[in-house]
Amino acid sequence: MAIKVLIVDDSAVVRQVLTQQLSQQQGIEVIGAASDPLFALKKMQVQWPDVIVLDIEMPRMDGITFLKKIMAERPTPVVICSTLTGDGGQLSMEAMAAGAVDIITKPKAGLKSFLQDNLTQMVQAIKGASAARMSRVKASDHPTGGHQASLHQRPAFARTASPKLNADVIIAPTKAKAMAETTDHVIAIGTSTGGTQALEAVLTRLPRTAPGIVVVQHMPEQFTASFAERLDSLCQVSVKEAENNDRVIPGQVLIANGGKHLLLRRSGAQYRVELKDGPLVSRHRPSVNVLFRSVAHAAGANATGIIMTGMGDDGAQGMKEMH
Repeated sequence: MAIKVLIVDDSAVVRQVLTQQLSQQQGIEVIGAASDPLFALKKMQVQWPDVIVLDIEMPRMDGITFLKKIMAERPTPVVICSTLTGDGGQLSMEAMAAGAVDIITKPKAGLKSFLQDNLTQMVQAIKGASAARMSRVKASDHPTGGHQASLHQRPAFARTASPKLNADVIIAPTKAKAMAETTDHVIAIGTSTGGTQALEAVLTRLPRTAPGIVVVQHMPEQFTASFAERLDSLCQVSVKEAENNDRVIPGQVLIANGGKHLLLRRSGAQYRVELKDGPLVSRHRPSVNVLFRSVAHAAGANATGIIMTGMGDDGAQGMKEMH
């Protein structure tokens, strides 16, 4: 069954190019395009999409407001496709906090060629979004109300991306046992779709005395610093984007940089993190499998691994190795 896509963007170029390009992709059906959210709502009354491709800055109703409305009333996977300027990073954080599944940055100039050249990225984002598990936001999160709903599964899809590599390309497996259990503890968390909301819900409830935490959140590299800053403003624990050789200490959360793998290393009596370039692992960079394998090697029984939300199986093998 084809994934039904609705494009909501005030740019006629975006609507035209995306409609034309996506309609030629196997497994995707563009059911409509709207110049603003109010026109989109009318189309959605006739046929509801599986995935919405949404701009942020639009007339009559902005994309963030529209996103919150959709997530409160009938949660639907949304891929943000927006020109990010000025406080664009903050707008992106608001979008992800409101429930956006993925974000694609479009340039101010050369828009048509950008969309044509980055079609594969858009297709993968749409297919990934269609598999996301969505839930309604609470009434308190949206001015028009809404209530909780159980999670529901979106249709599965066949991936046609590059070969799926495992953690071996970044960190070699080992049968050596990690050091004996000590009083120093590390918590490793892996999250993907929905993770921005889930992490906020958990981290804001932690005391300053919480063990050191390392996190891989599947997120584009432009946004992890803003995401960490936002969480830091809300939490008792300190939250920051990881830097090479940062210590893992109680009361601090290190968020993996988008575009780099995050590994835990043991340095004497201390835990530190290492950032590494390299290919996608389990089709992600950073990869939860890479983090979890490094935690298994460095910390052993001194660590706890947590997978909170996600798509695909990134983190599953790493969790097994930690166990």
